[in-house]
Amino acid sequence: MKFVDEATIRVQAGNGGHGCLSFRREKFIARGGPDGGDGGHGGSVYLLADNSINTLVDFRVARKFRAASGQGGAGRNMTGKSGEDLDVHVPRGTVIHDVDTGELIGDLTEEGQRIKVADGGRGGLGNTRFKSSVNRAPRKTTQGTHGEARHLSLELKILADVGLVGMPNAGKSTLIRSMSAAKPKVADYPFTTLHPNLGVVSVGRLQSFVMADIPGLIEGAAEGAGLGIQFLKHLQRTKLLLHLVDIAPIDVDADPAVAFRAIEGELGKFSGDLGEKPRWLVINKIDLLPADERQSVADALVTELGWKGPVFTVSAETGEGTEALGQAIMRELEEMDEESGDV
Repeated sequence: MKFVDEATIRVQAGNGGHGCLSFRREKFIARGGPDGGDGGHGGSVYLLADNSINTLVDFRVARKFRAASGQGGAGRNMTGKSGEDLDVHVPRGTVIHDVDTGELIGDLTEEGQRIKVADGGRGGLGNTRFKSSVNRAPRKTTQGTHGEARHLSLELKILADVGLVGMPNAGKSTLIRSMSAAKPKVADYPFTTLHPNLGVVSVGRLQSFVMADIPGLIEGAAEGAGLGIQFLKHLQRTKLLLHLVDIAPIDVDADPAVAFRAIEGELGKFSGDLGEKPRWLVINKIDLLPADERQSVADALVTELGWKGPVFTVSAETGEGTEALGQAIMRELEEMDEESGDV
């Protein structure tokens, strides 16, 4: 599943129709009086969350969206037809900002959620509206107002329960392949994953959660190094982070503890909330160690890190330990939902 995370668009609501200047003219009816109708209202522009859309890629081509304008009023007190509202479909998880003011307009997190981003213009008044006892033949009308125009920034943050973080080649893509039906590309070179991948992990009847494989981070990611900020923001919506550490890196000089602390630092620098998010340590690639050394090596790493949270040892390649990990995640998520009242 490929993600295009950001896009900018221009939206233009429809203009209101002008009011009509007209007088009734019929045979045998003298001085029929004013009968100019009002103009129709312009259509507004809405953004609509749609589960059938996964990316913002379409907005690379279509960047301008305009709702229909209202029609002008007519004689015989006929009001002009109002312009139809325009719904622009976007992926669920889209955050909308006004580019010019920086204002947060909305966050579309639910299917079918709809938010107005540009208000249609009001229709003008026909001269009938200005008739009075002292002005029986008004020649005054008003013009329709212009529809609102805005320059919007769209940012897609994927919606997942669990986010995988770690250095490139920590085994995140392999783990998501092992635990779900997702099939991300896997290879032994850095930055194999260039786009987030989502996988649904089933752990029992009617029990499942969504896991996101976030592209590998490196030191300096919070400042934009590597794939950097482009993907760190995806972690903000997750409930739980799994911090994968390669216990047997290809580079013998690579220290798993140093790699762990580098990523931990980037999470905190990017966002204080992200640094405080629940995080579990997952020691991966234990199949590359002799069976009688695995536990002692894992214990030594935990001691060196001073880690006090949950620890799991797995082999994403062979599947060892992944079932227990999935069940523990499911229990944790259910407890979180109970505490927040989302059950």
